[in-house]
Amino acid sequence: MHPIAGGDAADPVHGGSRRPRGDSVLEQPDLLAGLWQEAPFARLPDDAPPELQALVQDIENPRRVYAIHKASRRHDFQFLVDRYVVQLRDGCDSRKCTTATCFSCRRRLAGRAPIRRYSPTSARTLAVYLASQDNPDKGLCPYLHRSKEPPAATNTLIFGAKFLPTSSPQKQKHHGYAAAPVKRAPTAADGVDPAPTRRRDASSSRAQPDVGTETTRDPKHETKTQPPPTRSVPKLSISERPTTKDYRSFAATAFGTAAFKMLEWLTPQGIEHISRSLRDVCDEEAAGSTEGHDTTTVHEMHPTSPTTRRKPSEAPQPERDPSPTSRNRNRRTPSRTKLDGSESPRQAPKHKRGSKGALRAPSSPDSKRRGSLETKGMPAAKEEAKPTPKSAPLNSFHPDKRPRATRLAPNVIARGVPEIPLKPAFFENVPLLSPPAVEEVKDLDAGSSGQDDVDDDDDDDGYPLPQSLSRLDVELVDFICDTFHEDRTAEKQFFGPLVASEIHPSPQSRQRTLVRRRRPGQSIPRAQWKAFNEQTIFDVFSNPRSLVQSFTRNGKLYDSQTLWYCMLRMTRVAPSLVLHSLWMAAKSLFVPPESLKSVRSQTGRLFGPGNLDALSNFEAGCVMTVCLHALVAAAPCVADSKTLYEMSRIRSHGLVLAGSGATARQPSSMCLEYDDVFSNELALRLAKRLFCAITARRCFADIAQCDPALRDNGADFDVLRPLLSQLDLLSHEPARVLDFTPSERLLHETRVPTLLLDWARAVLLREWDGRPEFSSDGPFHGALSLMATLYENRNMLLLGDVQFRVDHFSDRLDPMEMPVTWAEFTPTRQRNHLLDYPYLFSPDALVSFFRSINFSRMSTTFEESSSLKTRMSAIVDPGSLVTNPHHKRVLQDLLKTASSKYLVLDIGRDSVVRDAFDQLWRRQERELLRPLKIHLGEDGGEEGFDSGGVQQEFFRMAIAECLDPRFGAFTVDERTRMAWFVPGSVVEDWKFEMMGLLVSLAIYNGLTLPVTFPKALYRKLLGEPVEQLYHIADGWPELASGLTTLLEWDEKDGLVEDIFARTYEFSVSAFGRDVTREMSKTKSTWPQGLSGLQRADPGPSGDEEAPLVTNANRDDYVSDYIRYLTDVSVRPQFLAFERGFRACLEPKSLSLLTPPILQSIVEGIQDIDISDLRRYTRYVGWDSSHQTIRDFWSIVKRYDDRMRRKLLEFVTASDRVPVGGMRNLQFVVQKNGEEDGDGGHLPTAYTCYGTLLLPQYRDKEVLRERLGMALENAQGFGFA
Repeated sequence: MHPIAGGDAADPVHGGSRRPRGDSVLEQPDLLAGLWQEAPFARLPDDAPPELQALVQDIENPRRVYAIHKASRRHDFQFLVDRYVVQLRDGCDSRKCTTATCFSCRRRLAGRAPIRRYSPTSARTLAVYLASQDNPDKGLCPYLHRSKEPPAATNTLIFGAKFLPTSSPQKQKHHGYAAAPVKRAPTAADGVDPAPTRRRDASSSRAQPDVGTETTRDPKHETKTQPPPTRSVPKLSISERPTTKDYRSFAATAFGTAAFKMLEWLTPQGIEHISRSLRDVCDEEAAGSTEGHDTTTVHEMHPTSPTTRRKPSEAPQPERDPSPTSRNRNRRTPSRTKLDGSESPRQAPKHKRGSKGALRAPSSPDSKRRGSLETKGMPAAKEEAKPTPKSAPLNSFHPDKRPRATRLAPNVIARGVPEIPLKPAFFENVPLLSPPAVEEVKDLDAGSSGQDDVDDDDDDDGYPLPQSLSRLDVELVDFICDTFHEDRTAEKQFFGPLVASEIHPSPQSRQRTLVRRRRPGQSIPRAQWKAFNEQTIFDVFSNPRSLVQSFTRNGKLYDSQTLWYCMLRMTRVAPSLVLHSLWMAAKSLFVPPESLKSVRSQTGRLFGPGNLDALSNFEAGCVMTVCLHALVAAAPCVADSKTLYEMSRIRSHGLVLAGSGATARQPSSMCLEYDDVFSNELALRLAKRLFCAITARRCFADIAQCDPALRDNGADFDVLRPLLSQLDLLSHEPARVLDFTPSERLLHETRVPTLLLDWARAVLLREWDGRPEFSSDGPFHGALSLMATLYENRNMLLLGDVQFRVDHFSDRLDPMEMPVTWAEFTPTRQRNHLLDYPYLFSPDALVSFFRSINFSRMSTTFEESSSLKTRMSAIVDPGSLVTNPHHKRVLQDLLKTASSKYLVLDIGRDSVVRDAFDQLWRRQERELLRPLKIHLGEDGGEEGFDSGGVQQEFFRMAIAECLDPRFGAFTVDERTRMAWFVPGSVVEDWKFEMMGLLVSLAIYNGLTLPVTFPKALYRKLLGEPVEQLYHIADGWPELASGLTTLLEWDEKDGLVEDIFARTYEFSVSAFGRDVTREMSKTKSTWPQGLSGLQRADPGPSGDEEAPLVTNANRDDYVSDYIRYLTDVSVRPQFLAFERGFRACLEPKSLSLLTPPILQSIVEGIQDIDISDLRRYTRYVGWDSSHQTIRDFWSIVKRYDDRMRRKLLEFVTASDRVPVGGMRNLQFVVQKNGEEDGDGGHLPTAYTCYGTLLLPQYRDKEVLRERLGMALENAQGFGFA
């Protein structure tokens, strides 16, 4: 299975991927336990509608907490980058290393040659790239061990310390801190990350569990905890040494910033190095002095002045003045993780209740997570006060109600990162709040949860667990999205500026029933609502079963437009969260269903871990459908289907902006909005996983087909079946939820399949490596599988063939070599070829590929015969080894067939068909595959050099004679002029085979024929069934109209048997009599010839009359009538014709063609557009503005259809336009002297070269008279 099917290292919790190899800083259970202590918890705000209370659920599994999930991904990514940097710069020191990116492997392969070590910036750039790939841990060296040396990025840091007195509040304020009697948690508006302060405050608060929430400040307590006014504290500074940087390189500039350097600074080794360096600086500056509260400033040397962020950091407490808080905190800490990754165990009691999955974090018995923002005890005021916030803090996450692990790092805070402990920057983007000071409690909004609410929400141990909704529906989706919009907390500019310009469709009679409870004088807890909504979206959308439950009603999936509406609203407020959560839910699609338990253990390594629950086929189809609708909803919402078609055509060429042509009407803004969506990494990642899942589920279906028990129970393993049921207008399986206007319904019927094709096309273009062969286990194959399914149901989905094209492929593939290699290619379960999906290419490209295969076969046979001819000449020429003339003649006769370069036919005008059949009879295949040369009418004195024109004349005459109804082989419809086999014809089968061979030779040599066959014949030649009325509408229009009336008849106007009075029989006219037979499912034969008709004639006293056609059997009657018309009655004749038709053509090459394309190859195009012909005409000796040329086109433009055909036949020897149109027609007007009188030479033509020799006549009337005379009397060939 393709790597994209599994999780990556950035998603070990939900993706199920294995941990990176090597020494881990924190094991997964320890990491989750630590994050459970530190993560902000989202809970339902107090002003929520009462209807939400019944749907609220507590989350006990830390893997389901959105903040923990983001922090875990960030931790794993940073860990991978650190490992890759060590691998790239230092290597593993193993002589067996074969990892290409490992420095040890590079050094061993280089031998004694000098090798350059990656610079820190280059290694960081490559490490970030490698860590961002699918399954990035596979690129790690198996022999790699974590280095104990500090990262090279820390070598440029400069550390300093300066002791300043803290008695002056103004000086503290100058450095970013303001004195206050009580500590207050900073917010994001203060420019300081609140996470470190909140954690320290929470620890202090937990140290006094017995103090009530209304406790005021104790002066005695303040005296013990606040530092003396005159105590001096060190001001620690970290600056960066100036380094050389190539500012012309975007990569060097971007990855040389502090943001990317933090990836190495915040590793355990980097933290240890920075801490040790700061301690050494402090010891040197103030030996023997008591350390106070440290402030750290990080500077980076840039041309511009950087913005400095200062954050407090916890300092070691002096032993001479231990506070109860510090004593409790130290006693409560179970273990301390060292900087090198090891742990120092400490004995401490554990919680009675923790998170789900035995991930309970140890803490003291009196430490409990409480469900209120009000403090149960004043925190120790040992740390300097923070500035007053710009807005009152909100009660969103209850940060002070759960135990915290001991901080792992000393007093270092780095610029741009919340803190330098082992869990860096995990919650920097999460709006978390700290417990307010006592005097600020009254300023909280009414949505703050008090202590009374905690008793109801908390568990037995007083643990306020995070909350979310258990499921969603249409009303909840509207409420959540409206909340995002009202609070202005929706994600901005994720896909580009499309949100501002879109017009979203609204359902009819939509009523909003869920409204937040507003309290006078209280503000809305926007941050709390944002966190709760994000937690709900993550919990529901990442859980497959919750996802299915949310968008189904009574066991039926929502209808397509309702589902699209929900996804549209969700992707406009939280697109990254929705796409990422659905990507996680799609992981379950790779787990085999319960019915395949026998193979689940064998495919565990391929399809994911065993701890994922298997989904039923219906659930898997629902998950797939919801995810695909999310991708459709992510695209810009346009107002008409025309824009959808044009944007799809632009992207089929692999373009972002429209070029010239019809598609250029779309503005560049729309094109850029489309590109923003279809190039978005999160959306593409979801699309690729879904397409891989299609391949996986079809693999399960193939396995089920091998099991007789599963094959007999009729289980449907097609994961796309629910999607097709939704898109089927006549299906009643989806549950109709919302009503939209008819115009919007009609637009949606076009929108979904079109955008699904666009997403499949986007993945194809992104994953294509430029070669026609591709792997069968990746997203490329899955995208083609989706397109194949939609192509098979294109009539139901109202899709045209042009919508499936990917012109980007045909523009970049070799039209000569690629089809030839495909003809020799054998597809397997591991490899496939693009030409196995011919609908990806335009008809012109397919015709080019088809003729390339024919030309390759012709060239091969020609070269083989030429080579043999050359070797034979060396033997029979005078002076050769063979001296006996008789032996030479015998040898030449024996090798004549093998050494002939051409297939030469000598044809007389009076016996065209007889001469052709006689000379083609019993020819070897290698002879038929050689280039064709025709000698026509030479026995009558005609002279002609065959360069294509003589062949056209021969086939025109031969086909006309074969289709003559007088010979009894074909019958021609008087209205449509279409030819069809005569049922029970007296003509021998071998003659039909020779007729098919003539058609095959014409196609093989690239010629069009003056024939008109119904599309039913081309469908049968390509192996496609003829079952529907539209399959025979062109050949038998009156019959198709009558049968359609029969099928659509409403019996309210009369019974079918009374109105139509048809019997269940098939009747044709043959040999001057009507032949009628009762149609049967079992007996499907037809009498052949006169003798067969006489033997089968039942006579007047025959069997009983056939039954009448009734309302019950009229569908079967129409189906059987079509079968007898196109198959049963003409089966022997068609089979013989088909054998001859396939004589010269490669069977595999025919799979490139569709019935319309094959028909255009055989018959050409019968409509002649004079304006189009004039556009592609070339002139020799004339100028397009000459008076004679203008008179010529004025005369030709007034010709009727018959005269236009004569003109085209006179110049090109064919009255049909070749496939591809006039641009593929050779039509040249060449000057042939001047004629002064009323007579003069008639116009002549070189049909082999498509050249009209036109003299310059005196005036327009003479030109009209001479040209008409030439066209009416043209016949025969000669040299001019």
